[in-house]
Amino acid sequence: MVSKEQKRAALHEKLQHLRSITNSHALNKTSIIIDASKYIEKLKQKVERLNQEIASAEASNVHNPLPMVTVETLEKGFLINVFSAKGCSGLLVSILEAFEEMRLTVQEARVSCTDTFRFQAVGENEEQGETIDAQAVKQAVGQAIKNWSESADQE
Repeated sequence: MVSKEQKRAALHEKLQHLRSITNSHALNKTSIIIDASKYIEKLKQKVERLNQEIASAEASNVHNPLPMVTVETLEKGFLINVFSAKGCSGLLVSILEAFEEMRLTVQEARVSCTDTFRFQAVGENEEQGETIDAQAVKQAVGQAIKNWSESADQE
């Protein structure tokens, strides 16, 4: 049988875990839960914005055959998204070469190349003294895509 002390300790541990996940600085239960609720709302808004960007990319892909790139700054590194409405043979290699040139280490990545090309990665800068901003990452990935496109057109 679980004692009240054990239940209280387990609840406290779960609240502290929730507090750390949501980057909350709150100290009481109610404030932690409110911060978590706000965090979930921000995540929902982010998902909606990304879905809208993907939808607009799919619509504009007829006019612009190059993949769409978005880069967001994270606490440590960047979240890089690349989307194309059609498959892109060899594009992944070009993007990863751009990461290597910028000395970005891929911490986590998801790639889908079936009917569309979707690439999402979390990259961190290997050089601690050197800072790279999101715009520089976006330009480097964009240039890699442009170079890939030009070499694909020549084949």
